[in-house]
Amino acid sequence: MAVLITDTCINCGACIDECPVEAIVDEDDNPTGEEIYYVYPDKCVECVGHHDEPACATACPTEGCIVWDEVKESPEHRDDITEEQRTSHEPVVE
Repeated sequence: MAVLITDTCINCGACIDECPVEAIVDEDDNPTGEEIYYVYPDKCVECVGHHDEPACATACPTEGCIVWDEVKESPEHRDDITEEQRTSHEPVVE
């Protein structure tokens, strides 16, 4: 995975509209069953080649809702994000 939406998500939809690769789904389609939006790890590219930073986090009105996560199946990811930032789930946008 590249970014993770935390349980502070208010389900506003701002992130879905901004994702250039349609990696985000709403709570109705969240495969975990949680009542929050979900980022598919095999689709998220952290906006590499699209934006300077993940557009979902920039659009999100909830501070700290979208955080860095460990890279797993992600097709692309940012090389400038440290392993510590990812494992501590540091917010993408401060």
